[in-house]
Amino acid sequence: MYLAFFGLREYPFSLTPDTEFFFADENRRAALSLLHFALDNGEGFVKIMGEVGTGKTTLCRTLLHRMDARFRTAYVLNPQQPPTILLRAIAADLSGQELDVSQEPLEAIHRSLLQAAGDGHRVVLLVDEAQTLSYAALESIRLLSNLETEKRKLIQIILFGQPELDIRLQQPQMRQLRQRIGFHHQLLPLSREETGAYLEHRLRHAGYTGGPLFQNNALRLLQRSSGGTPRLLNLLAHKALLATYGSGRRRVGRREMLRAIADTPQARRAWWPI
Repeated sequence: MYLAFFGLREYPFSLTPDTEFFFADENRRAALSLLHFALDNGEGFVKIMGEVGTGKTTLCRTLLHRMDARFRTAYVLNPQQPPTILLRAIAADLSGQELDVSQEPLEAIHRSLLQAAGDGHRVVLLVDEAQTLSYAALESIRLLSNLETEKRKLIQIILFGQPELDIRLQQPQMRQLRQRIGFHHQLLPLSREETGAYLEHRLRHAGYTGGPLFQNNALRLLQRSSGGTPRLLNLLAHKALLATYGSGRRRVGRREMLRAIADTPQARRAWWPI
């Protein structure tokens, strides 16, 4: 639509998590460093928290892409399912094949973990949208962490979730799992300076080679209306580029950004000028 007009190879502000566009600001660099440290040191549980749209799924997939040959992984994208089905999905992911109806999933997982340990591999379970796990499913995942040899845990578990996960973990029946979480990191919104760098990073990766595409007044509006949340930044920036293209302008200004904000109900509006 506006790709050729701005000299872009691809859309820079897609809402689909894309690890090639991963922006390593200070907070997300710290998250990746913590995750790699925890994995290298065999920590059992790690928890990554963040509000909606702060980039948990992108971080999760970036970690997956950056793991070396030492690791075998199971990735749970939709954990909102009964514990038995969840365990069967994990077992199938680790073994590479679906379980027979007669096979007990926990036993199958244990066999896969022992096989991986015998091959010199570490196994990591990554659970996205972990706040949707039922209490029974959380307990099933905790039981997986009991699988160990005399020297180390057979599986490491990383939970990526919204703040509601912490509320669930504060319940009395979750105290055993809560006590096993060795590392925790909170993903934060981007500051105004980081927002500018974020936009430039994505534009350059998409092929843009010109000067600043967003005027300062548009950038200020974008930061204030999005609160620095990456997903909302993407949505507003995309709509602002559409408006700028439609007006035939070469830079995103205040008027185009206001049009994008007006078209986005979730953007903040309390500060709008009358």
